[in-house]
Amino acid sequence: MEQVLEAHQKEYGTKPDVVAVAPGRFHLIGEHSWFFKDKTLSMAVNLPVYVALSRRSDTNLRFYFPQMDDHKRANLASLKFRKEDKWANAVKSIIYGFSSGGFDCGGLNVTVSSGVQPSAGFGITTAIKVASAWALKDLYGFRCTRNELLQVIERANRLYFGSTNYKADNFTAIFSKENSLVLTDYARNDYETIPFKFKGKTILLTDARVPRITTWNEESLLQPENVLLLGELKERRSNVFGGWRYEESGTERSEVLSVVNEDTKRRLVCIMNEHKFVLEALAGLQDNDFASFARAVNHSHENLRDSYDISCPEVDWILKRVQELDECPDDLRTPVNCGRITGKGFGRCTYSVLRTEDVPKYREKLQDYERIFGFKAVCYEVKPARGVHLL
Repeated sequence: MEQVLEAHQKEYGTKPDVVAVAPGRFHLIGEHSWFFKDKTLSMAVNLPVYVALSRRSDTNLRFYFPQMDDHKRANLASLKFRKEDKWANAVKSIIYGFSSGGFDCGGLNVTVSSGVQPSAGFGITTAIKVASAWALKDLYGFRCTRNELLQVIERANRLYFGSTNYKADNFTAIFSKENSLVLTDYARNDYETIPFKFKGKTILLTDARVPRITTWNEESLLQPENVLLLGELKERRSNVFGGWRYEESGTERSEVLSVVNEDTKRRLVCIMNEHKFVLEALAGLQDNDFASFARAVNHSHENLRDSYDISCPEVDWILKRVQELDECPDDLRTPVNCGRITGKGFGRCTYSVLRTEDVPKYREKLQDYERIFGFKAVCYEVKPARGVHLL
């Protein structure tokens, strides 16, 4: 907080009028299945993003990111997406979200502060948007409920960025609580907070620093006809969270999916499996059964690696080392550690939930990783954090 105040004062010659902070986040399971009205399990983490604002007497916008030593400029009259504005587009989009909804904003000095750069893929860009929304509301005294602020953010994503796949991101950054996860249900357009009660565990986010490469076009899977196919395989079950599950019969799945090519079939099956793993992880959380939770996490990575084609040798190597930390790494029934790919797009990051005593061994493995692959991984020890708030 002191660093934010000092940076803003030094850059603009005045203290900020308001400062908001929002958490980083990562998705544990289900982030690729939003289009099919499935569920996503996410965690807000204590990688805070601060947004400090002060008023200007003109209509200009000035942006400063001290950790990147980066400056951007804009004007209220020309709030358009510009690729060269990079991280500043997140703030600009929220200003646009307010103005397109009938709220009037003035010129601003903006400082965005984060120890993690937006390119890492730990929800930093979403945190900038959410913190900006809360700061602008307070600065101008806008009368908005939380749900109305959520509409501002969604309008910013839709109209400014041309994207709508941010529901789980927004719910997690806004509604999360300490020591809890957020379960987003796209079918109900709602969320629930789920307590994370496992003791003696440490959560690590690892940026493998592998250049992010798109291996196939995910948009090709997100077609209405594929939604209809998976809809045929949904079964109502009153004893299942959310009230439904996918048909598990391989014969039934093959018959319904026989109209698509093998790549599409394999990836649609992956989506169905992800839904099952979300429910299994949820059951493990509710029963305080870490082994069940860990199995779901590990199976989810295998599912994405083998059927969704989004992993890479470097990420797989790191997660293999996580499994080897168990006393009986070949006993897949009762794992005491777990991990999975995560991150922006097709991911270059992993999360691991480890026994605390295994953390030093894991960090030693990352030194081997650098020697073998030539990339210096960056590791963050994190905890489940509360959602956005003013300071």
